[in-house]
Amino acid sequence: MIKTNDHNQLHLFDPWDFLSPKRRKLLDDSWAGLFQKEILRSLPVNLIKPCFSREAGRPTKELFTMLGVLLLQQAHDLTDEETVSQLAFNIQWHYALNLTEESDAAKYLCLKTLWNFRQLMIEKKLDKALFNAIADKLSVVFQVNADNQRIDSVHVKSNMRRLGRISIFAASINKFLVNLKRKSPDHFSGISTDVIGKYISEKALSCFSMVKPSDSAKTLASVSKDLYHLIQEFKSDSDVSSMYSYKLLERVLKEQCNLEVDPESGQKVALKAPKEIPSDSLQNPSDPDATYSGHKGQGYQVQVMETFTETEDEDEKARTLNLITHVEVEPASASDANALIPAMDAAKQRNLSPKELQADSLYGSDENHQIAQSDGINLVSPTMGTTKKEKLSLTDFNLAADGQIITCPQGHAPVFKKKKKERITQGFPLDTCMGCPQLEDCPVRLGKKYAYSRYTAKAARIARRRAYEQTDEFKDRYRWRAGVEATMSEYDRRTGVKRLKYRGLQAVRFAATLKAAGINLFRATIVQKALSYA
Repeated sequence: MIKTNDHNQLHLFDPWDFLSPKRRKLLDDSWAGLFQKEILRSLPVNLIKPCFSREAGRPTKELFTMLGVLLLQQAHDLTDEETVSQLAFNIQWHYALNLTEESDAAKYLCLKTLWNFRQLMIEKKLDKALFNAIADKLSVVFQVNADNQRIDSVHVKSNMRRLGRISIFAASINKFLVNLKRKSPDHFSGISTDVIGKYISEKALSCFSMVKPSDSAKTLASVSKDLYHLIQEFKSDSDVSSMYSYKLLERVLKEQCNLEVDPESGQKVALKAPKEIPSDSLQNPSDPDATYSGHKGQGYQVQVMETFTETEDEDEKARTLNLITHVEVEPASASDANALIPAMDAAKQRNLSPKELQADSLYGSDENHQIAQSDGINLVSPTMGTTKKEKLSLTDFNLAADGQIITCPQGHAPVFKKKKKERITQGFPLDTCMGCPQLEDCPVRLGKKYAYSRYTAKAARIARRRAYEQTDEFKDRYRWRAGVEATMSEYDRRTGVKRLKYRGLQAVRFAATLKAAGINLFRATIVQKALSYA
């Protein structure tokens, strides 16, 4: 049965009257006061109500309280036991959640209820709705100007151990054997005792982490052969082959091995070279969603977009809320280049679309620039790659907005111009180019009639961007992007986002998203205090 309190209803007597004026002011000025006054009523309890009956069953825990508890747990980076304790005894939590009753029904929460509500939020993907509700409310209360925003990603690790190739094979086999023994003892009894002895016990499994480097190739070949034989043994058994742990065995074999045909023994398992293993391969059977980034390692990454204000005035900075407007959790193998457009679309749907968006070079592909421009967004981002300094390039030419060359580095204009779809051809006088001292370093090529410069419209756009990046105007604008690094530091320092207590993409997304909502709450509290003393 659904239970919710009406937090809009006023009290006949002030339930917090027992607090002294100074203690009450401390609460009002803290995150707890802001949460009670602005956030509590905005929590999207209507999205979780359909999960419960309106008439049958015992009453649920008060839904506003539960959503608030789940948010505050992630914001303060608490364990489940610490969360239960804070709800029971912390007056800041009572004030924030508007808990005026001194009863177990109001202030006591068992671990099982906490787990059930969290799992419900994860399965229904309500973390994004909770984040959006808080961010949208704060943007209205503090009149956030979303015109200038910046985006970056931060690498996070789930609650899993880092495994090498041998350990990935061994752990996957162990997981399969344990599940098979529990679900189908008859099938388990038919497996070789040698295989069971090598993989089933914790003590035997730990031996794989102590393999000498000189024996690693031999051990890796042995475990890959065992994994292949297990797959073949149960391949035709639909009950076993449909098990999730069996699917993991097949995934490891596909990602780590090649099947070759041996004329004498038939099929043979050959290990792939490390460079051939895809970045989205299995990193640990305990967290199948985690992938690998060659730059940052195993885990996930969180895309974070926030507003910023271009000002050097410290007082104005303190009174302006830099609001995180978008959060998205991705596998570590995902490219930042593919995250920009979804972030802009998400902000646009909530009327928080920027006019200028700053990002590093990974986001600044030509395609992203074109799409951003069509949406009326100025994407400020350096171009990828470099040009040879000792050679001239298209960047050194004076280009028009349509990509046509106005003058070459020596100040000469082309006498022949042709454009066919995306291909642009420009011709310079032969005698002029033949006598040019920079001919050897110039990208033009001598022809029968002219000295030709051939390039694409895309190359021209990139060249114009590279030329603009050398100007003081670009450097002065782009310096504001560096502020997002401070946000990433605060994100980790205050909420512990880089080392999460959860596994799996959905659970990691839930924690990272609510931690970002916590950062918005803490930042808004600081701004509220600055405004009150202004």
